[in-house]
Amino acid sequence: MTPASPHLQTYARALLLGAAIATLAVNIAPATYYDLIQWHPFDSDPLHRLRLFHPGLTVATFVSALLMPLFVLLIGKELWEALVTEHGGLRGKLAIAPVAMVAGGMIVSAILWQGLTARWETAEEAVDATGWVMPFGSDMMLAFFFGRMIFGKGHPALQVLLFLCILDGILGLVISGFAAPAEYNLRALWLIVPACAALIGYFTLTRPLHAAKITERQRQRAGRLWPWLVLGLFSWIGVSAAGLPPALGLLPLLPAMPHGNRSFGLFAEAEEFLTDPLNRLSHLLMGPVVVILFLFGLTHGGLDLGAFGATTATALVAISLGKPLGVLGAALALRALGRPFPRGLDLRDIAYIAGLMGIGFVLPLLSLETALPGGQMQEAARLGLGLTLLAGPALVLAARKLPPHRKSGKTRPN
Repeated sequence: MTPASPHLQTYARALLLGAAIATLAVNIAPATYYDLIQWHPFDSDPLHRLRLFHPGLTVATFVSALLMPLFVLLIGKELWEALVTEHGGLRGKLAIAPVAMVAGGMIVSAILWQGLTARWETAEEAVDATGWVMPFGSDMMLAFFFGRMIFGKGHPALQVLLFLCILDGILGLVISGFAAPAEYNLRALWLIVPACAALIGYFTLTRPLHAAKITERQRQRAGRLWPWLVLGLFSWIGVSAAGLPPALGLLPLLPAMPHGNRSFGLFAEAEEFLTDPLNRLSHLLMGPVVVILFLFGLTHGGLDLGAFGATTATALVAISLGKPLGVLGAALALRALGRPFPRGLDLRDIAYIAGLMGIGFVLPLLSLETALPGGQMQEAARLGLGLTLLAGPALVLAARKLPPHRKSGKTRPN
């Protein structure tokens, strides 16, 4: 495994900066802040009826619906390559432990959410809400940001942490999309559009690259990126119109796109030298994603400190307590069944990883609009998601207070 890209640290800083500015604005001048992020540049009712920008085209929905799919494509690409390429960290039996740990975190956090909601919320507030999907989706960038402080740059636990967070994030977004589609109505026939876009891309662009007899000119033509951008637009329209989160709009193209044959690790620096279309596209996105995450923090990360309520506590407990308990419990269960911890990690490493997965911010915020009723309940949940960030500094402080432990063997760089 080669070192992880330094862009991950930059992504976390950009997100935190945007969220910090938004939090100041929403607590100092809330009217001005909400007027800006909810500004309608033109009548978007036709787009709203097609669900391309739900519940309408604003600055905030422009970022979440049109820009965030590029970020989700970037992390989805890493997950896909880990599943299908040689030496992929989730290929075959290697996926058993990560999937079990992610499933454990989801199940326990959803149970906690349901239990706390039944105790603290009124039936009127909870009507039509599918808030149990809110704890799904660990924040990969912030977990890695704090994980580097705990483990150091070269620790193999960082790759495991990335695997689990990305898997949790993608699965969580998919589950929340089907559980709480826009307007509580899944229009499944629209999913034919992204399926057709993927098939067209595979048979017209990807399959010719594997032909036995292909000229260099034909190879260059089949390896162009702009046709994938056109197909991506149709895929995004189909996913959004179906009622699923628009952030998932580009993922159907991943199985159809040409990719590398070997995995060098998640967000590996070595991938910068690969020239297949999927890696070339990810290289082009690395820089713009910094701006996208800053804008997402600016438009969706503002925490109203006066919105604290039962939903805040529910989100905080379900994510920061329920998810780590579920992840750690699944890991211990696998250990009891005779399966070692991933990459030879010990119990303390797994405990830190489980704790860091209790940071849920970006992807749960994408589910917020449809998972819970609007207004105060959403703002209270947003505050709870923001408070989960405190798990990062707490774990860093705990790691520095506890005595260091040595393990035999050499660590592999990340």
